[in-house]
Amino acid sequence: MIVTSRSNSVLRCKSGQSHVWSLSDGYLDMSAELLRGVRNDTVPKAVEAGGFRLSVNCFALAGPGVDGILIDCGGGCWAPTVGRLERSMTEAGISPASITILALTHTHQDHVRGLLACDGRVLLPNLDVIIIAEAAVENFVSEPELAQFRRLLKPLRDGDQLAEQLRIVALPGHAAGHSGYAFDTYEDGFLFVGDIVHVPALQFDNPTLSWRYDDDQSIARTARLKVLNEAAESGIWIAGAHLDRPGIGRVTRNNEAFRFEPAGG
Repeated sequence: MIVTSRSNSVLRCKSGQSHVWSLSDGYLDMSAELLRGVRNDTVPKAVEAGGFRLSVNCFALAGPGVDGILIDCGGGCWAPTVGRLERSMTEAGISPASITILALTHTHQDHVRGLLACDGRVLLPNLDVIIIAEAAVENFVSEPELAQFRRLLKPLRDGDQLAEQLRIVALPGHAAGHSGYAFDTYEDGFLFVGDIVHVPALQFDNPTLSWRYDDDQSIARTARLKVLNEAAESGIWIAGAHLDRPGIGRVTRNNEAFRFEPAGG
């Protein structure tokens, strides 16, 4: 993979005949008490830090069979520090009108509310399909603000293909239907991991740490360890909604811990 351009808001990469963009939607400032230990207790290192600033990242794909795909769409007006996806797309030279498929990792507000711009516009006017895990459909349809998009839902199961090179991967524990997307460019492998990691500064070093908003912290912990182990062994690129910018990198092992090496150094 080659990083072809980088700014604070946009990372553009090329792999084979495909391109991957990491697009910033902003950030969220979160309480240190949201990071939890294995007994659902607070984490001293987190408390010492006083809080965390979580990046909010979305990802766009282009290439044979994957043109017009966006993975997650950010928080829109859900919080004042998010909703910057359209600005990042403009900087990247990506027209919102070019996006025809939205692939959701899950239905938390910072991943779905960007369907609507703050002025009420539909951000992605030519959207044809919203890919979603079957288990996440109920949560999506329960959101009255998203009612106009229900007809676009296409539920998939673990392992189903979106395209020849792209498939959905179940990553359970964080939220109903929480999923990632595995993308093979024939030169590199990518795994878009959603919310497997929330606080990179601490969770790579100690992946047993979980997030208070995980539906099941034990299952989420198991999924995180599986992803990090496989990423370290295989050398694939991981891309996460809350990984520090640029949001894409590789995982290496450091004894029982891991280290995240961001793309572009």
